[in-house]
Amino acid sequence: MSTDAAEIRNALVRLRRTTGLPVAFGGLVEAGRPQMRISELSGTSTIALRALAVVSGSGLGGKAVALARPCAVTDYSSSRQISHEYDAPVATEGLRSIVAVPVVVRRRVRGVLYGALRTVQPLGDRVLSAAMEAARDVEQALVVREEARELVAAAGPAGVDPVSREQVREAHAALRALAPRITDPELRAELLDACGLLTPRQDAGGPLTPRQPERAALAPRELDVLACVAAGATNAAAAERLGLRPETVKGYLRSAMRRLGAHTRGEAVAAARRAGLLP
Repeated sequence: MSTDAAEIRNALVRLRRTTGLPVAFGGLVEAGRPQMRISELSGTSTIALRALAVVSGSGLGGKAVALARPCAVTDYSSSRQISHEYDAPVATEGLRSIVAVPVVVRRRVRGVLYGALRTVQPLGDRVLSAAMEAARDVEQALVVREEARELVAAAGPAGVDPVSREQVREAHAALRALAPRITDPELRAELLDACGLLTPRQDAGGPLTPRQPERAALAPRELDVLACVAAGATNAAAAERLGLRPETVKGYLRSAMRRLGAHTRGEAVAAARRAGLLP
């Protein structure tokens, strides 16, 4: 399973857990083609939907792709709001009320998450909000991963294996997450010193610009959150890893972005790396 597909699957599990929906499924838009393919299933009782190619504009998911916004139907088979190319696999799975939410990255639809009931019942605002939040989690993960790949391609140190570099970053994030749980102050300090060994000794991207802070500008928890983000974690994953609430993680991330003069998560990670705060 690809890393991007794993993000879809994890989001589907969270969607079912937060909404109580019995079924969730989804997939990624295929590169260079106007369609997405359903690859991840959660709570299904058949394989009717697996590998189904959904063309942009067709069916509920295709409509979500074409419009780049959430779409929902209360009774799929009889809905006049969508076309019905995929009625057979949907009926085989016994689905009736369905919501489809696109994952939009840099104004381009990259995937679709579906949540469904096997009964005819309106899907309320709570379900729609949860589905949109799950889609945003996937979006955040894909954005950070894409920006990380771009940074590696544009300015990665010559001779450094990208896989090894990502392993160092994951190790750094794991150590930062572990440190607050250690009650012995001396041992905790030693662990944080070990984290420092994984970060650059000097600015790898040239002199700091006026918008970039000095090393001490980030609070420890801001750096913990940013380390998780740099390793590819979504807000929800970072919260679980650090033992924080997702809202708290968002607050630390916003504060770190402000201190770093960044407008996006990726910009914040890049600025922290240039400042030698992250590997």
